[in-house]
Amino acid sequence: MSGVIVTGPPKADARDIEALAGYGVATVSEAMGRTGLTGPGLRPIQEGVRIAGSAVTVLSRPGDNLMSHAAVEQCGEGDVLVVTTTSPSTDGMFGELFATALQKRGVRGLVIDAGIRDIQELRDTGFASWAKAVSAQGTVKATGGSVNVPVVIGGQVIRPGDVIVADDDGVVVVPRERARETAEASEARETKEARARAAFLEGQLGPDRYGLREKLDALGVRYTSYEDHTREAGA
Repeated sequence: MSGVIVTGPPKADARDIEALAGYGVATVSEAMGRTGLTGPGLRPIQEGVRIAGSAVTVLSRPGDNLMSHAAVEQCGEGDVLVVTTTSPSTDGMFGELFATALQKRGVRGLVIDAGIRDIQELRDTGFASWAKAVSAQGTVKATGGSVNVPVVIGGQVIRPGDVIVADDDGVVVVPRERARETAEASEARETKEARARAAFLEGQLGPDRYGLREKLDALGVRYTSYEDHTREAGA
């Protein structure tokens, strides 16, 4: 397998990336019309952490982390390393030493559609990571691959320079051209949710706030007392 290492891909504006970092994965996905999620297969190794950054992508052979080593040189301040393989893999392709090198370069975290190891050390150093599996199984450095090319994770195409947002809910990818509009839509959604939260704290119910009683009625859902329901069920 030959490959290519692409240098200097375009990125979203740093201000828009920082704005997106203020919103959760669910909010960002909803703001893009319920798109961009990489699915439930990628889980965080830590809790209570949210990051956003520019994707540096890696396409490797399963069980081979040569191209991740090559990718470190392409990483810089505010980036997120995104790794996937040409066929499914759960081998531990990333660990503490990788994190040390990436932290030195200002990388904000890792998203890997494969295995990760040295979990406790990664938590201790605060290197945020999302992975498909945890595995102590080691890897080799023997086969070519590519860096900063489009990759696919969970059905989502991730290009170098696209914005990765990740938190306890998972990972969402924002196309770099849509970063600003998505940040603005996320802000609008947060404002709307804040109003709803305040209403619920005052005792308002969802069926009334969202006009759902009419929908329930249109669907034929009716209210009945326990006594009447029991009597009708036993009839």
